[in-house]
Formats: sequence, C-alpha cells, structure tokens
Amino acid sequence: MTTASSTAVPTLIGSVQRALRLLEAVGAHRDGAPAKQLAREAGLPLPTAYHLLRTLTHEGYLRRENGVFLFGAAAERLVDDGGLRNRRSRMTQSLARWRDIIGAPVYCAVYREGEIELIAVADSPAADEWASFRETGHAHALGQCLLSRLDEKAREDHLDRHPVQPLTRYSVRDRPALLERLRSLERMEPVIERQEYTLGTVCAAIPLMAGFAAAAMAISMPLDQEDRLLPAVERLRGEVASLLRSFVFSISI
Repeated sequence: MTTASSTAVPTLIGSVQRALRLLEAVGAHRDGAPAKQLAREAGLPLPTAYHLLRTLTHEGYLRRENGVFLFGAAAERLVDDGGLRNRRSRMTQSLARWRDIIGAPVYCAVYREGEIELIAVADSPAADEWASFRETGHAHALGQCLLSRLDEKAREDHLDRHPVQPLTRYSVRDRPALLERLRSLERMEPVIERQEYTLGTVCAAIPLMAGFAAAAMAISMPLDQEDRLLPAVERLRGEVASLLRSFVFSISI
C-alpha cells in the first residue's frame, strides 16, 4: 500500500493553496469577516489577499456584504446534496484506510452553522460517543480543535449555548479555563486530550486547512498506548496532506 511518505510530492500551485486558505478562513466566520482579518488568519500579505478575494468574488465563490466576505452561490453549488453524499462516502473510505494504517479509530468533524458536526467515523461510534459530540466540544480533542479556530464572537456564542460542564475528573473545569487553553493552542499543532471525554482514553486532533468550514480530524487510543499517540497523529497528518491536494475532498467537508 502506497503512503504519503513513499509518494513523490507533486508540483503545487501556490495561488490555489492561498485561495483555499482564504476560503477556509471565511468558513470559520458564520457572519463573515473583513479582508484584513482574513488575510491575517490565512497568513497572507494584504495585497495578495485583496487580489484573491476580488477574484473569488468575481467567480461567485464569495460575496461581499457590509464590508465582510461570505460564501457565494458558486461555493454553495459545490456541496449539493447528491454530490455531498458521494464525496462523504469516498472520505469515509479514506478514513477506514487510515484507521487500518495507523491502527486507531479516525474521526472527522466540522463546525457548521454554529454546531460541531461529526461527519465521518472509521470505527464504531457507539463505542466512543457516550456523550453528544455537539454538546461537549469543550471536553474532546475534536471540539477543542474546532473551537480554537473560531473568532471570539462565534466561540462565545457556542459556549453560551453549550456551557462547559466537566465529564470526568480530568475535564476542563469551567469556561475561563477552557478559553485560556484555546488561546494557548498553536494554530497547526495537534490538540491533545487525556481522559477529558472518556476515562481510559487519550485523543489527538489536527486542524484541516481545506474546505468551506472549520474542520478537524482526530484519533483515539487507550491510555496504556499513549506513547503511540503523537507518532500516530503525525502519520495521519501526512496521509491527510496528500489527500487535501484534491479539491474534491476539500469541498466534501
């Protein structure tokens, strides 16, 4: 089986990568965001961001309202219901392959319309989701990863609707403690959670730099296999990076 580590890296088109980073930044803001903020979050010079935003707006992928950028009709057409089901099926197959390579359950979630949505699982979800992923984002690695990528307004709105409540004795205790943790997270570093959601389990999540919404993938392992967690999540990052070059995969989330 060929993996990312044994596959030659193809020639990448920088302007496409930069445009995707801008689309991802737009997706993290339910009510849109101005050009300067999007440029900062995408790590782009402001003139470059302005040029790409104008192009994406002209092509219908974005629209500008009241000084902020939001997704346009062309972006919405990319995720029609039928096509979305087919793409998610392919994504589930990819997760299953990664589960077999890494030897651990793999999960994918997005933050969409104010909620955490678990969209694909390569394992039996009944064995792990004993408490709603949507309501307990503060306690699991996927949720913390997604919440860390929201702007302050969206994050506060989420926590107003889903208050911080410890699930185990290791869970973050209250809202101020969670916000401090989220602020300390590095943008592209794995988010590690140890027995905060389920006793005896450790998890690691990585953000996805693609798609039209904040997205993340995670793996979970028994506590006695914690030494495998970071190597495994780095292996997952490498596998995902190769697939994220496919725009079809990007729009499926």
